Amino acid sequence: MLQLLGSLLILLTTVIYRLWIHDLRRFPGPKLAAVSRIPYLWQGYNGNLVAWVSQQHERYGEIVRIAPYELSFTKPEGWDEIYGHATRGRKQTQKDLRFHNDKTMGVVRDIVRANDVDHARYRRNFSHAFSERALNAQNPLIMKYVDLLIFKLKKIALSPDPRVDIVRWYNFTSFDIMSDLTFGDPLGLLESEEYDEFVVLMFASVKAEMMQMVSRYLKWLKPIAKMLITQEAIEKRKNHYDFLRRSVDKRLARHNPRPDIWGLVIEATGEKKMNLEEMYANSKSIMLGGTETSATSLSGITYLLLTNPVAYKTLVEEVRSTFPSEQDITSTKLQQMPYLNACVEEALRMYPPVPGGLPRIVPPEGRAVCGEWIPGDVVVSVHQYSTYRNPKNFKDPNSFRPERWLKDPDFAADRRDALQPFSTGPRNCVGMK
Repeated sequence: MLQLLGSLLILLTTVIYRLWIHDLRRFPGPKLAAVSRIPYLWQGYNGNLVAWVSQQHERYGEIVRIAPYELSFTKPEGWDEIYGHATRGRKQTQKDLRFHNDKTMGVVRDIVRANDVDHARYRRNFSHAFSERALNAQNPLIMKYVDLLIFKLKKIALSPDPRVDIVRWYNFTSFDIMSDLTFGDPLGLLESEEYDEFVVLMFASVKAEMMQMVSRYLKWLKPIAKMLITQEAIEKRKNHYDFLRRSVDKRLARHNPRPDIWGLVIEATGEKKMNLEEMYANSKSIMLGGTETSATSLSGITYLLLTNPVAYKTLVEEVRSTFPSEQDITSTKLQQMPYLNACVEEALRMYPPVPGGLPRIVPPEGRAVCGEWIPGDVVVSVHQYSTYRNPKNFKDPNSFRPERWLKDPDFAADRRDALQPFSTGPRNCVGMK
């Protein structure tokens, strides 16, 4: 009885402290979320976190308390103040490894989870593989799979049933391209027209990661989470990592001066050089970061163009007036097409490949963010989807309007600096080009 009363007293004290005494009490948000992280984790586990946070911003405004010690922002100033470089008098924020996971696989951290020193070293390595020069050298390899995709889609269009799941085909293409760039061989998805075990396991691992994330936030759930993870799941995870190791080993054994990712990375010398375990750990991040996100963006822009015939017609006219034939298309010329690039920017605004927030921890001394003083150790983030649909940032935010990126006076008040789909600062996406 005394234990029960003691537990109730602790619970009541926690509720009172978080609602009426804690430094974050002045920020609006759901009361239950202010008391417990369970609403946040429940929405994440069910795949509704982005929509849930967006709903809170619509109801409560540009700064919302989404967990007892976490704030979500939709103001453009938040990008630099949360994710920006360290300056005199301002330390760099650190990633919340409860959200990102401490290690992806193996014994070392990949570029997503590395400390600042290792992260900078990884970036110097990968800068060779994601430079403009590398992209131009990789263009023939990429176009090989683009041509195969077009061939397959034309074949379907001429079949008795011309319906197509375009998301699936974009995934086939992006995985084949990234597999070739990462391991020197495609997965063969475009040829087989099916997902292979590697991709199925990768998608499954993303879902399983949510359960593990719950246990990282709520330590008392860790034993239960371990019980729910079957031996089969553990074996699949091991097989997945073994495949990555074998694929990296196979690519390195070729000693082939090919302009793929590892071919360019191994040119690095001295202290910058990555060891084998680091290559293994980073191979999954490269595959995940360059595949599903690309397919999501392509699916978004395809949907938006097909549902906006005026924009579609304008883009078709620009493409056909620029390129007499398919053979004339180059990445350099594509970057010089204003309406095409406006469509891409607008699609990234409406359907960002990473729609949620990327949590950062405020340094112990505290930090001013968007005009508010935030105490140390509080988790903060800019929620991309909500930021891009905020009418204070973009006029007519729920409509596909590429002209907003072409200096149209109707959109002169738009906060174009609010759009950062690849994040900003020292930890922005290394492969954003």
